[in-house]
Amino acid sequence: MSEADNHTPYRLDDQVGFLLRRALQRHMALYARAIPDLTSMQFATLAKLAEAGALSQNALGRLTAMDAATIKGVVDRLGKRGLVQTENDKTDRRRTIVSLSDEGRALFETLESKGRGVTTETLAPLSGSEQAVFLHLLRKLTWVGAGQAVLKPRHIGA
Repeated sequence: MSEADNHTPYRLDDQVGFLLRRALQRHMALYARAIPDLTSMQFATLAKLAEAGALSQNALGRLTAMDAATIKGVVDRLGKRGLVQTENDKTDRRRTIVSLSDEGRALFETLESKGRGVTTETLAPLSGSEQAVFLHLLRKLTWVGAGQAVLKPRHIGA
């Protein structure tokens, strides 16, 4: 950082956190319009289970970037709706295994194209090459694919 940077006035509109939050707000508005009956965390949970199959609740939380309390609440709510099933692991009764129910799989299959549409609409202002670079940079910022754990946020809403 140069000395001139130290004297540049702080502009909120130039700050990465502010810009990321604005982009997320736009994305979440598009998501809520397309998939109004599931929170984004519930959709992410169904998507990961559809992709990976049955998982321990702990692994599911890690793979969807949710802490233990948050993923438990999400799984409980999806379970009450009949969208996921849980059972104790046969080799370790302390571990809960989560899987999609038939109803959950059917719902995800009907919503999958809407989820893709939200991503398409979110990225629409960017050219194809800009989209690729943007996604690459986001992955780099979140360390996904680098073999490092995602930083744990202090607070995650469900």
